[in-house]
Amino acid sequence: MHISTALLLVAFVGTALVRGDWDIAGTMLGQAATDSIAEYEFGTVPLFVLMGFFVMVAGVGRDAYLVAHRMLHRVPGGLGQATVVGNAIFSAITGITVAAVVLFTKIAVPEMLKRGYHPRLAVGIVAGSAMLGMLIPPSVLMIIYSVIADISIGDIYNAGIVPGIILSAAFMGTIYVIARLKPEWVGSNSTPEVAAESMRHLGSQLAPILFLVALVLGGMYFGLFTATEAGAVGAAGALVVALVRRSLTLRVFWNVLIDTGYVTASLILIIASAAMFSRFLAMSGLPGYLGDWVTQQQYTLLTVMIVYILILLVLGTALDSTSTLLIAVPVFAPIFKMLGGDLVWVGIITMIAIEVGLITPPLGMSPFVVKASLDRDGLGQGITLYDIYKGAFPFAVAALAVIAAIVAFPKIALVTV
Repeated sequence: MHISTALLLVAFVGTALVRGDWDIAGTMLGQAATDSIAEYEFGTVPLFVLMGFFVMVAGVGRDAYLVAHRMLHRVPGGLGQATVVGNAIFSAITGITVAAVVLFTKIAVPEMLKRGYHPRLAVGIVAGSAMLGMLIPPSVLMIIYSVIADISIGDIYNAGIVPGIILSAAFMGTIYVIARLKPEWVGSNSTPEVAAESMRHLGSQLAPILFLVALVLGGMYFGLFTATEAGAVGAAGALVVALVRRSLTLRVFWNVLIDTGYVTASLILIIASAAMFSRFLAMSGLPGYLGDWVTQQQYTLLTVMIVYILILLVLGTALDSTSTLLIAVPVFAPIFKMLGGDLVWVGIITMIAIEVGLITPPLGMSPFVVKASLDRDGLGQGITLYDIYKGAFPFAVAALAVIAAIVAFPKIALVTV
């Protein structure tokens, strides 16, 4: 059963039982859905999705990877470092984890294997660095969190940039340490032929990346437009890039619109079901009961945060990121608020913890996506799910270290850019 269907059923039946009237339950939940989708901020959902599809059609993700390797090819583990930087850039343009996993499995894994990287490290880098997609704005998961926690999308977008840079640096440091300890795992560090072309060609690859990043993130952080308006500006900018590169035929444009519609419809249904579920929980009194219980037991904010992180990690091993978010946040957000925790700080920790769960066994989703993409392209011979999980393990440790730092020093997640 899809997570939105499950939430809708639980909210509808639960509301009917609390109120003792099925008609009232239907009316209340219908109103909750209408109110949630009518929010102005949700206009950014289809726009950022559309932007992401334009970016993929234009080949900007591949360019980000090639430019990064051109700059880092002399650094130990340079090809892996380039994968992390490329993922960070791609995340700053699209913010969709699964898209990043599929793209970099196709373009980075073959390049690393060709240059002698250990297969386990190659796939681990891709699976691990894909965590950046949900942390670096614009992130779809951040939008859903902001709805449930009732905070500003702009606030959590602004808070995500510094932790995103720190997490990227942690991943690059992990690769550097591996390259120093096991140089045979990173093979040849020569520059790929495709990245060793003239500076003019490098400029043509770099220009659209800088244009889109400056347009979207620069515009938001310098106050030229809101986070919602950034989606429109970014979609328009990505359309211009796709047109300039002549990669957008009428057929491709139509397919992009259809795919955007599919993704948007599923996200809007999830947002509506999340709003209904949150209202049902508030009506049931569960958050208040749990808050009173936490107060009576005299649990501290740190204790609750540790429990919360553990729950996210466990849920993340079996569920996708959106499902984990919708189950855990409505219950814990009121408790954190009661204990004086900043929900923006909680949100940044939530993003990282959920993504760590997605690369840990037994059912972390990202390694499954990597494996499926490898098999579909005929590259998965001899690479097992166990290899992907084990290769991603050092990056899970690095991400947990970043979480610990943000828990200990909340200002990391609250600094404004």
